[in-house]
Amino acid sequence: MRQQQRDVAALVGYMQDFSERQSQLFFLIATFLLRYEPPELHPLVDDDVAEASAAIAATFETASRGVIYEHRPNSLSAERLASELRPLLAKVSDQGGESARRDSAVVLRRVEAAAREVARSAGGSRRAFIDLLRTRRQRQGSRKPRDKLRR
Repeated sequence: MRQQQRDVAALVGYMQDFSERQSQLFFLIATFLLRYEPPELHPLVDDDVAEASAAIAATFETASRGVIYEHRPNSLSAERLASELRPLLAKVSDQGGESARRDSAVVLRRVEAAAREVARSAGGSRRAFIDLLRTRRQRQGSRKPRDKLRR
């Protein structure tokens, strides 16, 4: 029970002050991460999540200043993750315009911070953030995520 309370508190802390659309984006990204199937022998780890999120967020932030430049993660496994996550977020951005791109950048920066902080506090677990998402998802049941975000 205490672990469940800590899990909820951790996720709520990362999502505090989110708008409704930002909360939906967070859950969309979390669902994507839980369903992501990395190549064999390359399990998804928190560092990959943080790097991919940072690179995509930086791309959105740069675009908001009128510069088109695609930032890339340093590791190959983070690049693979980013290359699969980008189309999903591009679709959301295309539907919601500039404000959706700003929201995506905010949420991705929060996912980056959460992945780094949870991994750091887990004392050696390379999948602490991913495991936290999975645990919360299992405890909530198998509700389907919303396919469309409100504008």
